[in-house]
Amino acid sequence: MLKIMPRGNFGPLCEYCAKKYAVKTVTLDGRQKAVVLFNSHRIGVRNLHTTYSTQPNTNTALFRSHVINLARLGSSRSYHTMTFYTGSTILRNPVLYNQGIILQTGSNQQMSSVARLLGGLGRFLRLRYLIFTGAVGGGVVVNKKFESLKEHLPDISWMKEYIPEYDAIEKLALSMRDYTYRVSEPKREWFKNKMDGLRDKAAGLPSLEEVTSGIPSLEDIKARLPSMEDLSDYLNSLPEGDLGSTMMEDAGISMVKGITAAEGTASSSSEDKTAKQKERIEQIQEEMIEIQIRYQKEIERLEKDNRELRKSIMLKDKKDGKRRVMKKSPIDMYSEVLDELAEYDSSYNTQDNLPRVVVVGDQSAGKTSVLEMIAQARIFPRGSGEMMTRSPVKVTLSEGPYHVAQFKDSSREFDLTKESDLAALRREVELRMKSSVRKGQTVSTECISMSVKGPGLQRMVLVDLPGIISTQTINMAPDTKESIRRMASSYMENPNAIILCIQDGSLDAERSNVTDLASMMDPQGKRTIFVLTKVDLAESNLYNPDRIKSILEGRLFPMKALGYFAVVTGKGNSNDSITTIKDYEDKFFRQSRLFKEGVLKPSQMTTQNLSMAVSQVFWKMVKETIEQQTDAFKATRFNLETEWKNTYPTLRELDRDELFEKARGEILDEVINLSQVTPKQWEDAFYRKLWEKNATFVIENIYLPAAQSLNTGTFNTVVDIKLKKWADEQLPKKCVEVGWETLHDQFEKLVNRDQTKKGHDDIYDKLKQAVLVKSSTGHSWEGKAEDSLRVIQNNILEDRSVTDKQQWDSAIKFMEETLKGKLQQAENALNELTGPGFKEQWFNWKSRTPDNWNRIATNNELEKLLHSSRVHQSHLSVDELTTVRKNLQTQNIDVDNDFIRETWYHVYRKNFFKNALSQANNCRKGFYYYQRGFADTGLDCHDVVLFWRLQRMLQVTSNALRQQVMNNEARRLERIIKDGLEDIGEDKVQLSQLLTGRRVQLAEELKRVRQIQEKLEEFVQALNKEK
Repeated sequence: MLKIMPRGNFGPLCEYCAKKYAVKTVTLDGRQKAVVLFNSHRIGVRNLHTTYSTQPNTNTALFRSHVINLARLGSSRSYHTMTFYTGSTILRNPVLYNQGIILQTGSNQQMSSVARLLGGLGRFLRLRYLIFTGAVGGGVVVNKKFESLKEHLPDISWMKEYIPEYDAIEKLALSMRDYTYRVSEPKREWFKNKMDGLRDKAAGLPSLEEVTSGIPSLEDIKARLPSMEDLSDYLNSLPEGDLGSTMMEDAGISMVKGITAAEGTASSSSEDKTAKQKERIEQIQEEMIEIQIRYQKEIERLEKDNRELRKSIMLKDKKDGKRRVMKKSPIDMYSEVLDELAEYDSSYNTQDNLPRVVVVGDQSAGKTSVLEMIAQARIFPRGSGEMMTRSPVKVTLSEGPYHVAQFKDSSREFDLTKESDLAALRREVELRMKSSVRKGQTVSTECISMSVKGPGLQRMVLVDLPGIISTQTINMAPDTKESIRRMASSYMENPNAIILCIQDGSLDAERSNVTDLASMMDPQGKRTIFVLTKVDLAESNLYNPDRIKSILEGRLFPMKALGYFAVVTGKGNSNDSITTIKDYEDKFFRQSRLFKEGVLKPSQMTTQNLSMAVSQVFWKMVKETIEQQTDAFKATRFNLETEWKNTYPTLRELDRDELFEKARGEILDEVINLSQVTPKQWEDAFYRKLWEKNATFVIENIYLPAAQSLNTGTFNTVVDIKLKKWADEQLPKKCVEVGWETLHDQFEKLVNRDQTKKGHDDIYDKLKQAVLVKSSTGHSWEGKAEDSLRVIQNNILEDRSVTDKQQWDSAIKFMEETLKGKLQQAENALNELTGPGFKEQWFNWKSRTPDNWNRIATNNELEKLLHSSRVHQSHLSVDELTTVRKNLQTQNIDVDNDFIRETWYHVYRKNFFKNALSQANNCRKGFYYYQRGFADTGLDCHDVVLFWRLQRMLQVTSNALRQQVMNNEARRLERIIKDGLEDIGEDKVQLSQLLTGRRVQLAEELKRVRQIQEKLEEFVQALNKEK
């Protein structure tokens, strides 16, 4: 027999099942039975005792126990178990608990079932140990991870100085707890006894009816008095002068006096009461002022402590001893965005609608002084009665440990606590303003950007504009008045700009110009803050509390505003410090009649309240509009990128600076390529250029005059003299010029060689030409080169000995090439004079003019003159001119001597060069005779020797110039080109003129829009993090 007695905590379902089967008895084959018993021992704990009585049998019987829900240690689980009895009692899927199972067995098969139960229990316990070991290991790992994270956390030990210890907090909590125990509400019995005593005392007092019972009523008094008719009849019946009338008059007078006395007493009492009330009101006002002063002083003390604490936190070193890196504040990010937008110029009209505080007002109304009070430093130039602000000044105020100022484009910081730095800052601002004003103008639209940092400064961006004027003086530009109004309007028309309207309180309101402009730009007054300056002068000179009150309530000027403030910006002394002015302002408002009489409210006074209010409005406007502006630039960026993809799909987006850097690299590469030019290439280039520049001079001034000689000796003498003079005076200088031109021509050829290639990008052409111009104007040849060339050339030209046949042939070739070129020039010039020939007339449809026919006739006469004499001078004599003219007259052609001379110039050279070519051809085989001295040969080759000397000079000079270029001039040119490129890169105006086109403009806009969008997103992230 198997008895199973599970013990433990069970749920309500167990109770349900047990009750269900507690009354049932199952009989199997008439001999087997099962009884289920349920016992409850205590509340909340149910013990289920189940006993199965079975007898083994070959017949199979099935007993199925239903679902039992067991509750163990406060948690519930559901177990589905089925028990089958086949031949012997076997319990499958037994339910075991830690509170024990009592088993009594009666057979070996039942013992095996118990063993299986104990094995399952062992496996369960082993699993529990594994889970427990894993939990312990995981805890150790988590502990190590936490310790490693603690090392990366910032050191906050410095906060112990400002946070009380735990023991002190605990003591305070205990003392408060003890106090709450000692303090208790009064007992109900005590309160009830007090109320009963008061009720008893009230019961002993007489009632209201008893008190008023002896007083006659109003009706009784009226009934006892005589009527007005009876009294009138009685008075009329009395004689005049009667005692009764006299008595009545006396009584009337007494009545009147009594009434008057009563009224006087009443009036005096009311006057005393009014005087007391007034005195009380004044006393309350004085108390309020004292409370306000104490409150303000406490605020200032707390602000000072806060500034010192923030400063110490900012300047505190890190754990490793390094100085903390100051993070960029959101206001600095916002200022950078405004600077980018100020330089941004887009054809997509993405307007700059970001908020900024625009300070506007009439001239000398105290605009700059208000801004200085907000910045807590005298940072602007000072003047008395003259215009000092000549251009917009953008001031970014932010909080920092030190009170310093810095310009956007400068790294110098001005210490605003030192008077010397303040003076230097004011001078710098004045110089920048004057330099920004163009010639003939009074004001400038160029904005000067600066930042001011200091402890306790309200974070905002302000723009100080020139004061609005009513009349132009003689020393101003004619359009100064309109220029200032246009400038102010351009800043104020921004729908998100905060208008800080400054009005001089010491002047009549009717003289204001700025209020009309502010009301026109902001009719609803949703972004205007009105500031009344010089309230101290208004109170002392033009004291009218109702007028000032109407101004500060917005009922006098035709404008609306968010708020109205009254400030005092000094006593009129420009040398007073900000601290002095602030103390004077506090003292004035403390003693001001305007404040005592209720004209000024505490929240409307002092520049401190003004700056806090402006800062709140500024940041409110920024938070409302920054997302919209960011979305606008996202849309602009998308449009620009789409246009680029559609217009330049195969090109990179290179802005102007990137294009310049690319062109700069290409140009410098070509400078380096100059060193790769071979010596032969240099010498050939110099050779051609030298002869090209000097050939005309040599032919006209040396060769032709010497050819007029009758013998060889005279020819050589003339040639030597002229060559010496040429080599001493002109030739070296001319050769240096040729060297300079050749060098630059070669560089220009390298720079421009890409222009002939397919797919040439012409965007760099203007820049390259500008670099070529700069290099040509900046580069000059070394001065000592002329002296060295002079010596070399004189030595070469003095040598007249041709040493070998090769040199002789080379000279003849050089001579023939030169003479052929000159002959071609002479023939072309003569053809131009004589007009088109027969072939040209027929094929080109041209005809000769009368002048051409006169040239032809003159040419024929001159040809006859040349053929008449074998050797002829280069000039015509007077007789020859007369002869030619007479011959032409016989042909009915009338020309003057100048006409004949002009024709002779070309005719003579044509014939001379033909003869010289013939002579050169004859001298090809004359080298042998040259060595023999041309004795009795009749061959004259002295002009070949001349051309050999010239050729030698050209070769040696080309070699010398090549050495100077490769050793010195190329490097000097490289330095000049680099300097020129740097100058172009720094001059943004010139660079914008050299790199132009829609492609450059589109890339520039894309770059700028991306920069602005990135800065806007960075600012938005910082702003959201700050929230």
